[in-house]
Amino acid sequence: MIISSGQKNCYNLVGDIIPCKGTGQDGEFRFGENLSPRFKVKGELVKDLLTGLIWPKDALLFPFPMSWEETLLQVKELSRQKFLGRTDWRLPNRRELRSLLYLEAKNPVLEPEHPFENVFHGWYWTSTTAAINPRYAWNIHFGGGRMFYSRKDEERLLWPVAGKNLKLFATGQKTCFNVDGKKISCKNTGQDGEYQAGLSWPVPRFEKQGQVVLDRLTGLMWTELADLAQGLVTWEEAFKIVEDLNKKHFAGFSDWRLPNINELESLVDCAHFDPALPQGHPFKQVKEFYWSSTTSFYEPTWAWALYLTKGATGVGLKEGKHFYVWAVRRKPGKGGLK
Repeated sequence: MIISSGQKNCYNLVGDIIPCKGTGQDGEFRFGENLSPRFKVKGELVKDLLTGLIWPKDALLFPFPMSWEETLLQVKELSRQKFLGRTDWRLPNRRELRSLLYLEAKNPVLEPEHPFENVFHGWYWTSTTAAINPRYAWNIHFGGGRMFYSRKDEERLLWPVAGKNLKLFATGQKTCFNVDGKKISCKNTGQDGEYQAGLSWPVPRFEKQGQVVLDRLTGLMWTELADLAQGLVTWEEAFKIVEDLNKKHFAGFSDWRLPNINELESLVDCAHFDPALPQGHPFKQVKEFYWSSTTSFYEPTWAWALYLTKGATGVGLKEGKHFYVWAVRRKPGKGGLK
């Protein structure tokens, strides 16, 4: 399942809200799953009805930051103590933690009706190691929504999760690493590689269909060529290139789009880097970073981008020739991308 980014408005280059019709922006199409109301509170627990995951209502159970290793140990202790009546607490992997993000909000980057308390507008750890450098692990910023990696001996906050992940896609990470970046046995580590939580991937994941590649995991169809502009372009130019694809009925289709940031992130395989795509992928001319159709609500003169060498999600100034263009469409019958 790919979750909607939450973006409902469209924005021009200077960050003003504009009519969405014909823009091609995330706010026009709003692709992805959503649900209202999304959260159900039971005492001090919050169930996400969209994903099935269960979170503590208090997002600041531990008001002090900890290293990655200390965080993993602390989550084990929560389960041992049957915190809030549960013994299945774990540190969320990067897709689980990122599933909470609502990109039409900031400080915190959660939907306005969320029931959580004490959400820190800063970095929270995930259980996923950064493949590009296993001495680092992924963390997410709940002020603006960025996802990047930090050294495992740095200090970040903990927001544990419980329940089974039956709807989000697994990250692809199957190996575990210590703080020095060395491979270790996954048993009892609490790391992403141990749980491998989420929907498993089909094999093969990608199916080449002429100039188009079907992602059999998500139902999305991507252009085989991952550099449609043959170079760096501005955000505005990216939409024009996709518009031209549709005018030409590229590969027989006229519903190509600039992907939203959640669609782009769905491509990432957290076991690999440079690029952070599954091994044996069929794409051609894969580049380092890509524009999405999603504006940064934190600063609307910027737009979200996928940094595919690393697998990170960040932003870029719309007016600069900063990123490359890749186009996506939906496979028929995959409206919600479950």
